[in-house]
Amino acid sequence: MLSERLGYCFSPSNQYIKYNRMKPLNLIPAALFFSSAVVFPSIAQACTRTLYVGSEDVVMTGRSMDWMQDLATDLWAFPRGMARDGAAGQDSPKWVSKYGSIIASAYNIATVDGMNEMGLVANMLYLAEAQYGKVGDKPPMSIGLWAQYVLDNYATVSEAVNDLQKQPFRIIAPKLPNGKPASVHLSISDASGDSAILEYIDGELMIHHGKQYKVTTNSPTYDQQLALNSYWENIGGLNFLPGTNSAADRFVRASFLLSAVPTEIDKNFITAVPDGTYANQAAAEVVSVMRSVSVPLGITTPGSPNISSTLWRTVADQKNKIYLFDSATTPNAFWVKMADLDLSDGAPPKKLPIAGGKYYAGNAAERFVEATPFVWLQANPSTD
Repeated sequence: MLSERLGYCFSPSNQYIKYNRMKPLNLIPAALFFSSAVVFPSIAQACTRTLYVGSEDVVMTGRSMDWMQDLATDLWAFPRGMARDGAAGQDSPKWVSKYGSIIASAYNIATVDGMNEMGLVANMLYLAEAQYGKVGDKPPMSIGLWAQYVLDNYATVSEAVNDLQKQPFRIIAPKLPNGKPASVHLSISDASGDSAILEYIDGELMIHHGKQYKVTTNSPTYDQQLALNSYWENIGGLNFLPGTNSAADRFVRASFLLSAVPTEIDKNFITAVPDGTYANQAAAEVVSVMRSVSVPLGITTPGSPNISSTLWRTVADQKNKIYLFDSATTPNAFWVKMADLDLSDGAPPKKLPIAGGKYYAGNAAERFVEATPFVWLQANPSTD
């Protein structure tokens, strides 16, 4: 019964980071659960993230990006040693990147996805309930740099959580270029399979930390997503799966599919995999899972920019440091081997242009060109 559950956020040592008692859910006739969207009819939906952990130390994070319009996404290679600030005025935090990274931009004002050279992955996903609170005495930082801050500074999820739970800055979220709110939560994962989901709810930072947190979508808040998924686990994915494009339904489908795909060499299909490697088989599995929870191009709900088409998908191979990009609008998926990029201190930033319908095949590392980094989304702590 979903009438009441307790939601806890654990660290790997089973220490509480934040205690959160879920609000009771009204009892609803079972028929209404045929779609989780019925339970939460007005929630926002955009994007799905999965964390695959297999044999041979293979760890891969997949994500889809859903939005109402072209995000003019490009890929960027940012080296170590880049000086940054929080793009929110003179009191913004300043830092120098410890790790190089490959990232996907949105509107070329923000990092929304990426992996650093240590195998740490950051994915920003829409969350309508996000409320970041007042700046107070914390240094303000534009939301456009939240994911990049993590990629620049941390090698593991535990390291990131231990620091970020101290709240070294306060997120400022100005509106996006299309006038829509920049309401997001952040998923991070590392090469060990560790995971964390960070949400600002009613001005409080909530951190769900643990290897069990393999799937993220959007609304409702993560504790309620887990409760809904628990209900569907009792039904069983082979009996029935909810099928709308709502975030809650995609969470359930992604969770089931992720648990169903092989986590070791599959003799039925390995002969069809390039080079016959398990890593390539696993990448194909994650791509297939992400495609199965994608929304067909052209579907957008009026008034709800977040119930939208899947624009692109990524798969980050955190063992082999390979970043795969799968666009919904071009015929080819391609990948970038980070070992083929110069991410050393002093190396120039580079861009792989994707905006405007450009496409690639195979390893596209050599197609990156030197470029001046974009200007981050500027935030005003007094007005945003």
